[in-house]
Amino acid sequence: MSTLRSFPPVAAAGARVLILGSMPGAESLRAGEYYAHPRNAFWPILADLIGTAHDAPYAQRISALRASGIALWDVLAACTRRGSLDSAIDAASIIVNDLQGFLLQHPRIRDVLFNGAAAERYFMRHVAPGLEAEALRLIRLPSTSPAHATRSLADKRRLWHQTMNKIIK
Repeated sequence: MSTLRSFPPVAAAGARVLILGSMPGAESLRAGEYYAHPRNAFWPILADLIGTAHDAPYAQRISALRASGIALWDVLAACTRRGSLDSAIDAASIIVNDLQGFLLQHPRIRDVLFNGAAAERYFMRHVAPGLEAEALRLIRLPSTSPAHATRSLADKRRLWHQTMNKIIK
């Protein structure tokens, strides 16, 4: 297995919200784009909240995300994994992103949203112990991954929209 590397963060200087995934899936890594799998619900869920189409060019979606005060990154900087499932990540191979440094560079971020349980688990295990997080609100949302089929798209959309509407409006 080769080592997988995450993408750089997407963030404007005045970002107020940080959405964290665990590690991009194989399709995203191939495309060089966050949430590139055609069945991942991230862009369909977020698009209307940030004022763009879910199938707009990637650069346009990223621009709309930044303009909405939303930053995007992953907890893991690198790991080894066979396939795309978080459950296949080799725990001994995990290298985390410098989230503490990122949050210091983006002091307006008060809300950290986890795109699924794995992102939250990796954050709590590897990042939170060294972080002064009392000023942060940490919220886990259902994973937008097509592998997370226990919730319908409508249910995921409702939960994400309820949370995001409280935060970004």
